[in-house]
Amino acid sequence: MPRVDAGSRLRGAAAVVGVGQAGMGEAVGWSAMELLATAVRAALDDAGLGLHEVDGLFAGTAIHAMPTLSVAEYLGIRPRFSDGSMIGGASFHAHALTATMALEAGLCDVAVIAYGSDQRSAGGFASVSEPQPYEVPYAPRYPVSAYALAASRHMFEFGTTREQLAEVAVAARAWARHNPEAFERGPLEVADVLASRMVSDPLTVRDCCLVTDGAAAVVLVRSERAADARRPPVYLLGGATEHWHRQIAAMPDLTTTAASVSGPRALRMAGLALADIDVVELYDAFTITPLLFLEDLGFCRKGEGGAFVADGAIAPGGRLPVNTNGGGLSCVHPGMYGLFMIVEAVRQLRGEAPGWQVPGAATALVHANGGTLSSQSTLVLGTGATL
Repeated sequence: MPRVDAGSRLRGAAAVVGVGQAGMGEAVGWSAMELLATAVRAALDDAGLGLHEVDGLFAGTAIHAMPTLSVAEYLGIRPRFSDGSMIGGASFHAHALTATMALEAGLCDVAVIAYGSDQRSAGGFASVSEPQPYEVPYAPRYPVSAYALAASRHMFEFGTTREQLAEVAVAARAWARHNPEAFERGPLEVADVLASRMVSDPLTVRDCCLVTDGAAAVVLVRSERAADARRPPVYLLGGATEHWHRQIAAMPDLTTTAASVSGPRALRMAGLALADIDVVELYDAFTITPLLFLEDLGFCRKGEGGAFVADGAIAPGGRLPVNTNGGGLSCVHPGMYGLFMIVEAVRQLRGEAPGWQVPGAATALVHANGGTLSSQSTLVLGTGATL
């Protein structure tokens, strides 16, 4: 029998009909689970649905070995389908694709993807991550040392400068200054980034993401049900996940990530080209990651990421809107940032961004990273006009 193209079946099969957030920035006195549950309630209220209707659950945390069991118990639900696969910050993008498959197959009717963390108010970040045997003897400062290796190699191989890395942080702050939900909204210039405390050469503290509390949740249903949703539905047009390594010592090339594969696959499923994308959300735990992803996704050639972001090109008013809420560098980063990117993309496509709204945005590419440049997951989202 001829092979059925999965993209032709899944493109537009499901839509996000609700989004919610809670505890953005600092939420003293709240547990991670309380924040997560509050975000779920907000997303369901946004969708006009009740908790009793949720029969698909997707969750991942760095503190629960069996996250969907813990979350379902706390919420008091009994899902027919659940997935707690954990691949770091890219988990929730991967969950969105799995949720779409489950919805399309009739395995569930209302799917919720959720995450919550009290990382900042708890004074640190507990992780169940296993030691990396070929790296631990050198006492790296995880995860920043891994990303510093990638940044150093990019600088050596392509002549990328610290000033160009700093442009990423400055652009993120420029978006955040328009976003009342962003944790850091003060002025930031390239000189400020360069003069800030060095954490792991060549990355300073301003090259590193925030440490915040926060929770997010999204609700997906099948496309035919989305037509009657309370809020304008945002459809999943394409998605792909790829991973090549776990520890940075096993990364085939420190300057090329698996986004070079997941991005083109997601775009093929969506039937779109990069020129069709209106809004871009890129995981920015460190300033080097947007540079790598801009290159690997195809927005510029390999080695040209530094030049691409210069002079405010990805800041408000630049040629490419990137990380429109302020990203993990200036808006929110409670351990894993991926789900917050989806929330921002949905808001942009609805025309409801709390900060700078990209005019007429109809498509968004949302790319997440997990581990130490390990897992890469790309989603392409669109309004009903893109179906």
